[in-house]
Amino acid sequence: MKKYVSFFCVRFFSGLQYRMAAVTALTTQFIWGLMECLAYKALLESDAIAFPMEYSALVSYVWLKEAFFALFNTWASDNDIFNLIIDGGIAYELCRPVSIYNMWFSRNVGGRVAQAALRCAPILIGASLLPGPYKMGTPTSLFAGFLFLFTMLMALGVTVSFCMVVYMLCFFTISPQGFRMLFMGGVEFLSGSVIPLPFIPQPYRNIIEAMPFASMHNVPFRIYSGDLSGNAMVIAIALQVFWFVILILIGNLICKKAEHRIVVQGG
Repeated sequence: MKKYVSFFCVRFFSGLQYRMAAVTALTTQFIWGLMECLAYKALLESDAIAFPMEYSALVSYVWLKEAFFALFNTWASDNDIFNLIIDGGIAYELCRPVSIYNMWFSRNVGGRVAQAALRCAPILIGASLLPGPYKMGTPTSLFAGFLFLFTMLMALGVTVSFCMVVYMLCFFTISPQGFRMLFMGGVEFLSGSVIPLPFIPQPYRNIIEAMPFASMHNVPFRIYSGDLSGNAMVIAIALQVFWFVILILIGNLICKKAEHRIVVQGG
């Protein structure tokens, strides 16, 4: 276990070195978040009856999404892993006396946490200082705050374990670009990163909420804002745990199969 903690720490402290990139990113995300709040405000005033969320809950959702963007985004995957598969560097990884799956998992988590750590605090502080309806609120209760932290960890686990499945599938292709375009693009929409899932029509939303993608952005941010509660919240948390376990099992199964038939394409 200590070796995987070490992999996490190496990637985490390495990620903390990119401070200027983080400053640029958080500036972009703060402006984008404010634009989203203004756009939804215009939508609310044009047709308040059709608005599926309380505006205050939506504002909190938007700011949390922007603050923790690096933690849950899937399209900005770990390029180092793809490069290892493409250029033959995977041969060196196989020489390590560790599990490839666990090593890459810990690295991925470390990189995401590092990026989020550099960006989240300034965005959250700035959002909490905004005037009027654009100000980010606090959790609806202490219990909701606790559940928010728990579901954030589970959402990170689901996100990383899903990305690990994509990495493992790339062992069976000449180029990973096809899998990246196929899986990563749609996930952003289905996870609630583009628009919150309550804005999707009910028949389609029922299907989407049963998928693993809804266990990413959707659950913790809606719990924090108070938009998700009661039985619906319990079901959502149970689905998070379910998909985390299932994706871990699928990823490990594919990894074991891949290790028995790896073809080094370069190097």
